[in-house]
Amino acid sequence: MKEVLVFQTSVTTHQRVNQVKPVLDNLMHSGEKWNFDLEDCDHILRVEAIRIQAPAIIQSLNKAGFICRELED
Repeated sequence: MKEVLVFQTSVTTHQRVNQVKPVLDNLMHSGEKWNFDLEDCDHILRVEAIRIQAPAIIQSLNKAGFICRELED
């Protein structure tokens, strides 16, 4: 079953999305998807997750030089 994970990030432009695209694509398993809402003040990253866990996403974006924190329900 898919779970939607939502993160606040410091990814603010399409150029920066392109920087993290390989990182996020590498984390995703079959059937998992991600997208950014750059118009939101929190620069939201949404991930439709099947197996991937929030800490892996946070760690990978932090390692790439971006702030990322999970937003709880």
